[in-house]
Amino acid sequence: MQKVKIFSGTSNPVLAEQICNRLEMPLGQVAISRQQSGEIHVSYQESVRSCDVFIVQALSHPVNEFLVELLVMIDAAKRASAKTINLVLPYYGYARQERKSAPREPISAKLIADVLTTVGASRVITIDLHADAIQGFFEIPVDHLTALNLIIQYLRSKNIPNPVVVSPDAGRATTAEKLANYLDCPFAIMIKNRPAHNQSEITHIIGEVEGMTPIIIEDLIDTGSTIVNVCEALKKKGAHEAYVCATHGLFSGNAIEKLDSPHIREVVISDTIWHEYGETNKFVVLSMAPLLATAIQIISQGGSIDTLFHVQS
Repeated sequence: MQKVKIFSGTSNPVLAEQICNRLEMPLGQVAISRQQSGEIHVSYQESVRSCDVFIVQALSHPVNEFLVELLVMIDAAKRASAKTINLVLPYYGYARQERKSAPREPISAKLIADVLTTVGASRVITIDLHADAIQGFFEIPVDHLTALNLIIQYLRSKNIPNPVVVSPDAGRATTAEKLANYLDCPFAIMIKNRPAHNQSEITHIIGEVEGMTPIIIEDLIDTGSTIVNVCEALKKKGAHEAYVCATHGLFSGNAIEKLDSPHIREVVISDTIWHEYGETNKFVVLSMAPLLATAIQIISQGGSIDTLFHVQS
């Protein structure tokens, strides 16, 4: 690992530090500043010549700011003669724009992939993409990891009585079924429509939830409105307070306050996106640092990374 150097953007330096602690190596020194005009300036404070550089940056809010910061970091590393530039993107922004749902719309997830590759990225490591097909948008290797193992281990430790896994929409049904199989419990699906972006209406619940404890599984939580609506609909059907599980907590606006709902028992989230949660004890944060550190070690030293892509029984 002598030729491996890990640097962090400003989006999630805590996670980057934890990754380095797991690998027993220092976090690389890089100076990132904003000029008065708003332009971003990056200067690596140590040599990266002929090194395998790993840049940790979550494309969370403010996504455009963090994206440009990442692009400047890539360019600086390339011009400093880094051997490879590997992007550790715990959260891949613009992933929900992975297809055209109406005429004259962009496929922004593909655009981001093209830009990252063109600027000089050699490889991408990411976690629970909104759509698996996004991997195909890249012309470079993509290691698509999952937080589902951590979520399963945590839920098993809780010994939840009479659980039922709930998919908040048809798009998460496969993940919900997989989680239900590992927890050996039934699952249900919510049917909803979206009148506009970040708005949803629950129309039907397929499956039995009365008298059961719902475990809602999502890839990300943005405004929190959909999750709160789902929990309220489940409560009206006679379900108990729900466990809400998701890999990415965007938590836009006042989402954290919304999720402090009496119909939600716990919100189980990973640390792909950094937040301060205040004094509430409703949020359980699972660390992705061990998984990402293992991936970096395998990529750097050789070996099979295949086991990190799958849920372990």
